[in-house]
Amino acid sequence: MKLKQRVVLLAILLVIFIFTKVFLIDNLDTSAANREDQRAFHRMMASLRVELDPRLDHTLQSPWEIAAQWVVPREVYPEETPELGAVMHAMSTKKIIKADVGYKGTQLKALLILEGGQKVVFKPKRYARDYVVEGEPYAGYDRHNAEVAAFHLDRILGFRRAPLVVGRFVNLRTEIKPVATEQLLGTFMTVGNNTCFYGKCYYCRETEPACADGDIMEGSVTLWLPDVWPLQKHRHPWGRTYREGKLARWEYDESYCDAVKKTSPYDSGPRLLDIIDTAIFDYLIGNADRHHYESFQDDEGASMLILLDNAKSFGNPALDERSILAPLYQCCIIRVSTWNRLNSLKNGVLKSALKTAMSHDPISPVLSDPHLDALDQRLLSILATVKQCTDQFGPDVVLVEDRMTLSHL
Repeated sequence: MKLKQRVVLLAILLVIFIFTKVFLIDNLDTSAANREDQRAFHRMMASLRVELDPRLDHTLQSPWEIAAQWVVPREVYPEETPELGAVMHAMSTKKIIKADVGYKGTQLKALLILEGGQKVVFKPKRYARDYVVEGEPYAGYDRHNAEVAAFHLDRILGFRRAPLVVGRFVNLRTEIKPVATEQLLGTFMTVGNNTCFYGKCYYCRETEPACADGDIMEGSVTLWLPDVWPLQKHRHPWGRTYREGKLARWEYDESYCDAVKKTSPYDSGPRLLDIIDTAIFDYLIGNADRHHYESFQDDEGASMLILLDNAKSFGNPALDERSILAPLYQCCIIRVSTWNRLNSLKNGVLKSALKTAMSHDPISPVLSDPHLDALDQRLLSILATVKQCTDQFGPDVVLVEDRMTLSHL
């Protein structure tokens, strides 16, 4: 063989060797990541049911201190939380030492201080479980049970970006009125044999109070995030106008995502992928009302999008509001870890997992069966949307590897 031919042959073999090595390394990395996703999924499934138990094995004896320690820039609570049941038990049973009107907003809520100084947000029951909220996807009162269900869905999806929520029954006459501020107390009334209150908020009306069953009111309590983690509010890039006949740009411009990608903090870092995770989360729960969102302050786009205020969810199980998925189908990108988790939850696993996760809650059953069935159907729509993206652009473009190391030191 001539020297020139040998050189060409060696060059070809070298290229094949390098390509094979790179290909194998990439596949090994991908396989390792996928295996870790599977292990994380099985760990989550094994710890779905959280027993509300007052016992603490942690060196910190306060459940509030334990929960405060969990919070880091990229998650509200860690993957493994053996003390979760004790924290949620405290949220649902600790003595209420002060009650006030809720923080500013559009919907009725109360701010409670529990024994030990922990703040929680109480949202009262307004609808029966089988009530269907008609009209726009963001219509109706807040749903307290939606907050509970959304928290457990956050656990199941592996996001861990929603504050802790648990159901609670409170006696308005003996637990709330004796410790209520004058501002809150002034909104109490009796309707028939039921104690009611209407609070202070943008849409709070004396003619539309929330009423207990006698003195006992069902509701949800959401754990207030530690004050050392102040929040920053952002306008959601896919927010609605809430004006009849006036569309937001994303509703008519299919190339809108290209413009979003050029603006901070969506031009770098994890925030855009967080937006897409949140769109998937919101589509599953039927929440079309995330016009703003919160992150931790001064984070420069690095901290998570915190899944706060999920009560405008689970209103109508028959309504699948596809526009909620606009960030996904317009940007056509999704985290590999999110994609793997969604695939693990198909074939009825999601419904079963959420039902199991919520079964311990004091207000169980949290959701009606039609809402649970709707989750599985909506999951299929999400998977189909991603499939359309991969068919059009290829999986290498659509499936984005973005795993961030989380520290709990």
